[in-house]
Amino acid sequence: MNDHSNKGVVVTGAGNGIGRGIAERFINEGAHVVLLDINEAAVTSLADSLGPKAHAVVGDVRNESEIQVAIDMVVKHAGALDIMVNNAGIITIAPIVETDRDSWMRILDINVIGIALGSKLAAKQMILQGNGGVLINASSGGGRHGVANLSQYCASKAAIIMMSQSLSLELAPHKIRVNCYTPGHIMTPLWDDIADGMSTKMGQTRDQTLSTFLETVPWGRFGTPADVASSVSWLCTDDAEYISGQCIAMNGAELPW
Repeated sequence: MNDHSNKGVVVTGAGNGIGRGIAERFINEGAHVVLLDINEAAVTSLADSLGPKAHAVVGDVRNESEIQVAIDMVVKHAGALDIMVNNAGIITIAPIVETDRDSWMRILDINVIGIALGSKLAAKQMILQGNGGVLINASSGGGRHGVANLSQYCASKAAIIMMSQSLSLELAPHKIRVNCYTPGHIMTPLWDDIADGMSTKMGQTRDQTLSTFLETVPWGRFGTPADVASSVSWLCTDDAEYISGQCIAMNGAELPW
């Protein structure tokens, strides 16, 4: 475990899946964590279970004012925003001929603009504080290579890699590090949706589709939110102080990620 005692952390999309795993990790390492999620029941229940250093904010990452509420809350409880984890995102599964402008705009609005807004507001707070900080953004293996029927998702996640690299250059003078992570096959509710949707497109049962996915993972097992959370936590330690502008894969040696 790493030592994040009394650091101020905001995690978006913290109600379940990878975001939940990240929030739990930081709580266990001593941080004050504000959990931002659009799912009120999930995020309030999780905050209650994690104890007095966990604080729930019901909000949508497309809304700057709701992100700002989360940042203000962590500053109130921890005294500063030290770490911002822009994790919230969605996926759509559809062949290109079945997509439309509205579906494209929705996924870009949440997956790209949502992270841009979170990064903007976090950077403003960290610059104001004058002590640096860490931004961690969620990309995906699908941001590094294409996947049939996931063109919208892959395009949005590729944008996060370039955004993170650009922000790392822009914010380096303020000692704000910016990295992103590209999870592989991590078993979460999101991957349940992927397995269900892709099995239909591939004409397979859900179990057959999961077996097909697993064959691409040399490590021999699917990942867990804890696998991602441990790496995210380490990227936010002083040991990783010289790492910025990087895209870190957590995928059990699956290539070409």
